[in-house]
Amino acid sequence: MKKQGLSAVILIFTCFFPSVVLAEDGSASSLLQRMQRAYQQLNFELTLIEFSQGELEPKRLTRGHLDGQVFTHLTHLNGRPREFVQRDDETSFFDASHSGYTLKNSNLPGLFYRLQNMSLDALHTKYDAVSAGRSRVLGRVAQVVRLVPKSNDYYGYVLWLDQETGLLVKLNTISTDTNASNVDAHVVEQSMGVALKVSDQPSPLIKELKAANLPAVISVSDVYPAPQQQLPWRFGWLPAGFELRSQDKHKLPLTEQPVDYVMLSNGLVDVSVYLAKIQPPAEVKQQLVREGGTHLLTVLSPAGADITVVGAIPVETARQIAESITHRDAP
Repeated sequence: MKKQGLSAVILIFTCFFPSVVLAEDGSASSLLQRMQRAYQQLNFELTLIEFSQGELEPKRLTRGHLDGQVFTHLTHLNGRPREFVQRDDETSFFDASHSGYTLKNSNLPGLFYRLQNMSLDALHTKYDAVSAGRSRVLGRVAQVVRLVPKSNDYYGYVLWLDQETGLLVKLNTISTDTNASNVDAHVVEQSMGVALKVSDQPSPLIKELKAANLPAVISVSDVYPAPQQQLPWRFGWLPAGFELRSQDKHKLPLTEQPVDYVMLSNGLVDVSVYLAKIQPPAEVKQQLVREGGTHLLTVLSPAGADITVVGAIPVETARQIAESITHRDAP
């Protein structure tokens, strides 16, 4: 009996994994295209766990189509209530710590969701997509795609795409020195599906979202009016592929300290930089806070600049950005 059981296991394994080398059903690019189509077209509910520095954060993502509209609901299942509602290109943000608001032409926060909408042509300019065979997630066969960064200044990623539907069901953020033979050795953050339900009809929640009374819509141009104010800072170095996307002046939420704000992006990852000039110049100091793959680095430069860099980038990249910044009045 034991021999028969072992034979059955071997048979199942060879059916699902006939060959790691030959387990590709298409190019990595076509798999990514199918992933985005699945996200855009299917009615589904995905429960996932985000793992970061020993902390587990369960979330539930529900998406569906009703009367020509697309609805998405993302909710955090633990801790303080936080949820997001998306109706076509309008996203409402709800958090127990502040009142809700709706932004037009915005998306759900996080890499997991940005991958579903980002231009693949833009993605391929910064990452090499490589098919890496098959694996299993949620008890289902998944096709694995690695996104290898073309620069060591930002992370790489491993995606598991459900073979039956094409949906993204697992995502690892990995350090750039990870090699092909051991993709899990340097995982800094992970989102993994634990339950998936795909249906022909949208769930009852989608019908509730259609009738929901959401906060009034604010356009991004209202939040960041154009032309944006030119800030008195000079960036001496940026990671390859990153560029300045927006800049403005505002106050920090807790301290009400006025700061200059600059947002950098490579299209997939955003980096926020907060700058304030202080007097007199002080001794160089640094403070580092890490949450998974996201680093918050504060640098007090000898030129009297208080600089904070926040983003899902390696700490050395954040440090190089901060140390390259000078005030335009500086010699």
